[in-house]
Amino acid sequence: MEIKTFTCNMLQENTYILSDDTLECVIIDCGAFYDAERRAVVQYIRDHQLRPVHLLCTHGHLDHCFGNDTIYSEFGLCPELHSADEFLAHDLAQQAADFFGVPYDHPTPPLGRFFSHGDIISFGHHELKVLHTPGHTPGGVSFYCVEEKTVFTGDTLFRMSVGRTDFERGSWSDLLQSLRTVISPLPDDTVVYCGHGPKTTIGEEKRSNPYLR
Repeated sequence: MEIKTFTCNMLQENTYILSDDTLECVIIDCGAFYDAERRAVVQYIRDHQLRPVHLLCTHGHLDHCFGNDTIYSEFGLCPELHSADEFLAHDLAQQAADFFGVPYDHPTPPLGRFFSHGDIISFGHHELKVLHTPGHTPGGVSFYCVEEKTVFTGDTLFRMSVGRTDFERGSWSDLLQSLRTVISPLPDDTVVYCGHGPKTTIGEEKRSNPYLR
């Protein structure tokens, strides 16, 4: 599986494009805000002749959804997320004003599939398992690829840190529960692709991240 990372917007959010030799791909957390970022994501897909089949959101915060309208307009994909974050996905302009102090006049694309814990998302020869990991937001999820030993954690887990819970409907107790019962049990050699910052491994976080001890 090929994993392409774009670091986007004013919060240096990680947007991921996953593909394999079938040329089908999924886009995780399209946070492309600036025009150059939006063009880069689209150009990568077109240059590699990829066929996007899913636009996935680990959660509904705007820095992970800035570019959803571009993916919708270019490829016809609706963002897919957990239903508990639907309230955030419908409120992107207000998030832009409240959190970033910037206008956001892009159209909000219609929402697609709402997924639940344990759902399987398929593309090419690969599958992603949806792990519900609430805390940062109530509908936060991680995407786990068993065969590639990778997990995409959004803002649930960072290298040596964890996501904030002081936003609307965040929960510190839920986050700790997610980390200890959903994330920590993954194999130690699982590579963690975070919503911000560098990648890490489950084993390294269990050894050094105080929130996973």
